[in-house]
Amino acid sequence: MSKKVVIIGGGIIGLSSAYYLQKAGHEVTIIDKSDFSSGASHVNAGIITPSHIISLAAPGMINKGIKWMFSSTSPLSIKPRLDLDFFKWSLLFKKASTHKKVQQSIPVIKDINLFSKELYENIKASNDFDFFYQDKGLLMYYKTDKAGEEEWNVGKQAIKEGLKVENLTKEEVQKLEPNSNLDIKGAVYYHSDAHMTPNEFIPQLKLHLEKNGVTFLSNEEVLKINISKNEVTSIDTNKQNILADEYVLATGSWTQDLAKKLQINIPVQAGKGYRINVKEETGISIPAILMEAKVAVTPMNGFTRFAGTMEIGGINHKINPARVKTIANAGEQYYSGLKIKQEDIDNADCGLRPCSPDGLPYIGRLSKVKNVTVATGHAMMGWSLGPATGKLVSEIISDEKPSLNLTPFNVERFA
Repeated sequence: MSKKVVIIGGGIIGLSSAYYLQKAGHEVTIIDKSDFSSGASHVNAGIITPSHIISLAAPGMINKGIKWMFSSTSPLSIKPRLDLDFFKWSLLFKKASTHKKVQQSIPVIKDINLFSKELYENIKASNDFDFFYQDKGLLMYYKTDKAGEEEWNVGKQAIKEGLKVENLTKEEVQKLEPNSNLDIKGAVYYHSDAHMTPNEFIPQLKLHLEKNGVTFLSNEEVLKINISKNEVTSIDTNKQNILADEYVLATGSWTQDLAKKLQINIPVQAGKGYRINVKEETGISIPAILMEAKVAVTPMNGFTRFAGTMEIGGINHKINPARVKTIANAGEQYYSGLKIKQEDIDNADCGLRPCSPDGLPYIGRLSKVKNVTVATGHAMMGWSLGPATGKLVSEIISDEKPSLNLTPFNVERFA
């Protein structure tokens, strides 16, 4: 049965949801308070990450965040502030950061990432698009034995989960990357990952959706959600009143405030990340994570992207030059001879990743308001999990059996 669906949020999650909903025959409208040309979906590292099996809420993370609190160059920064939502989120994060919970989430994170990768490949094979997609894996570069041992322990867990992982010497890495002069001890090589150019794919996806009848409402903000008898009857934006059968919240870092309009608590904190695009030839051909620096390096179509930091400090788009410089310095420290131009550093951008307290996204229907589906909280895996989330949203709204067990993604697990 065809339904009228309104998606609030026009990032990769909202667009992917629209893609599968229109394929299933629904009438789709997407609302975004921007013009669909900015946000975390445009500035991320573009890596599809089955390798990232350890959730953000890993043991010791909160202590690291507090330790690094006053450092402008640390890879993780948790800025304390007088905000009740932030305080509650921090307590939930600490509670979730146990060895047992991390172990339980490993197969969940791996399965949804692999499912999403398969869907990206299906989209690529559909011939409706022409975008850059390479399946070359991911190299985790380390400079110290300690970092190498820590990552190899993760690698061994990934092998148990069925992923192909190798521990490489510097010489073995150099054979894979002959055109970049690496200053490292070695690398853990995950063969499972792939990469893309986000700001090339998103405009293509948007155009495809417009051609297939999806309506886009830009610079439109949802001010009020009207509810009657446990259902949303309509929404009021700054421009109009909109009626639909179903509503999807794909609102990223803004979800918690919007969910309050539905009398539900969905804890989300914004984790700011930065990116630098280097247009000069770098010789880099395989995506990498510079481990000690926590910087991602992705060879994209026409440039190399250096991305990093997780700054949990509320919703703001202020660019901290010290953090941007730290990312550039890391690139130059791991790749000898690489010089990132000041112009590229000055053109850095940032985006806000929506972080749930336990590192798992929220995907599913609300129980109290039965025509609302939530899709958010993907943290650093938003790009990776776009198609999987979109497909699951479409299955939920079409009353089909979901492709994955949705229990771990329960939207009301903290309510």
